[in-house]
Amino acid sequence: VLDPIYANGIEILRQHADVVLWDDPSADQWPDDADGLVVRLAPIGEADLERAKSLKVIGKQGVGVENIDLDAARRRGVRVFNTAGVNAEAVAEMAMALALSVARRVTQTDRLLRAGEKVVRQNFHGRGFSGKTLGVIGMGHIGRQVARKWRAAFDMRVLGYDPFVADEAWPQTDCERVAALDDMLSRVDLLSIHAPLTDDTRHLIGPAQLAMMKETAIVVSAARGGVVDEAALYDAISRGGIYGAALDVFESEPPPADHPLLSLPTFVATPHISGGTIETQELAAVTVAEGLLAALRGQDPPNIIV
Repeated sequence: VLDPIYANGIEILRQHADVVLWDDPSADQWPDDADGLVVRLAPIGEADLERAKSLKVIGKQGVGVENIDLDAARRRGVRVFNTAGVNAEAVAEMAMALALSVARRVTQTDRLLRAGEKVVRQNFHGRGFSGKTLGVIGMGHIGRQVARKWRAAFDMRVLGYDPFVADEAWPQTDCERVAALDDMLSRVDLLSIHAPLTDDTRHLIGPAQLAMMKETAIVVSAARGGVVDEAALYDAISRGGIYGAALDVFESEPPPADHPLLSLPTFVATPHISGGTIETQELAAVTVAEGLLAALRGQDPPNIIV
């Protein structure tokens, strides 16, 4: 187990296997001994997999598998699975919290009060979401939860963009489908991004896309750093092209203290913590542990990637 996971998952593993944890001095030698591997952020490269003659399965607690060389795993017959869907509720809640913090200037005024500055209330009127239009990029587990919550709580009209959802499955998203991203951007008051980082999605939201949006619009990303062009986002907010934004993810994590976006009053940042509720982490630890043990027994783990 190369990264910290909750104790309930470790206990399940210990009932059936010899377990080496991330803080054990021998953990770095895992390729010499491991039959199974649990990771969160630890990089697993081709050289590691070449050494790992006994390795049968890698369980990723979380969704993104950018830290694992999937091609190398495939060539060596190593199974890889993740815990997709487990954190959907937590990330959806956080995406809403971020949007509301920007719109109602929660973080901005909190900072001012803590600094002892006078806050004149009429200078900090925020923006409401009731009855407005939400655009969701990525209609997987998280995107669908985000759409459902905003629609139910704020009676928002929801537009969805995801070219990978089959036509027959789209009715399950319960929102209007747009065929092209450009068809959505000029219409939304809030853009919530929940797409993976790939070659196709890197800087999916850049200068041209931000220029299409309303001056009153808000952008939120709880997806992966790099989907939003951070320099373009800074430019759009600072010149009044959009109202504000919130990012839980950055191209470089954590972002440096002098990151330009952090200087903007209508920008909110969190350090990649959207999936981090106690309930979610407990469930994820159990899910990855049980999936790994199933794979070692020759069964299919959930959410197979390779």
